Amino acid sequence: MEVEKGEHLLKYQTTENVQSIPINEIQPFRNHPFTVADNEDMAKIVESIGKLGLENIPVIVREMTDDEAVIAMVDANLQREHILPSEKAFAYKMKLEAISHQGKACGQVVHKSRDTVSNTDSGRQVQRYIRLTKLIPQLLKMVDEERIAFSVGVELPYLDEYEQQDLLEAIELEDKTPSLSQAIQMKKLSQSGRLDSKIIERIISEDKPNQREKISFQYDELSKYFPKCSPQEVQRRMMKLAQADYQRRVRNRNREAR
Repeated sequence: MEVEKGEHLLKYQTTENVQSIPINEIQPFRNHPFTVADNEDMAKIVESIGKLGLENIPVIVREMTDDEAVIAMVDANLQREHILPSEKAFAYKMKLEAISHQGKACGQVVHKSRDTVSNTDSGRQVQRYIRLTKLIPQLLKMVDEERIAFSVGVELPYLDEYEQQDLLEAIELEDKTPSLSQAIQMKKLSQSGRLDSKIIERIISEDKPNQREKISFQYDELSKYFPKCSPQEVQRRMMKLAQADYQRRVRNRNREAR
């Protein structure tokens, strides 16, 4: 098998054969970046294996180095239809490190290795994905859930871990996520050493044109929660509830800061 790496061609031979392996000796891939399906189909497979009482299963065994195994695992899983940004981020990072290791092992300098990591994303885009691995887990989850746009997410790793924690608290307090311009603003302030929790909270609390959405409810939808109330009274009570919730979150934050 030949695998092209940058401007060089690294060659390795792999052999494969079918072997019968005890189930309890099969181990998960270390630091596997992709989510394993935990759905009805997987449950049926587990159930069927249990019913059959299988102790050994036939598997294809390929002899590979650790780096070759990482590259093969990443390439195979990148063919999935749905991949989370975090999965792609850690997968690209693992593959890039494996490519670099192979180049060093062969005494070669692998140039522009980011350009060889993916057949679909450019080297620059690969670098942006890898940058996501520096996000704290809570912010990275927001990128996966599309609460934070990818273009915004790749700017936030320029903030250090403490600044990211302050940002997370501001997001939870204000119930707002940063826009791209706000993320770039915080990045520049962080790089100049002028970013702190108060500035982050002030930036996040600002109204953003793309987030000024008008919320409307049908009176019939709310009347069951506010019986015998006029529309004006329903609105007043909802504002009061919202204010109480905001004050509760402020108290909780102040209590945690002590």
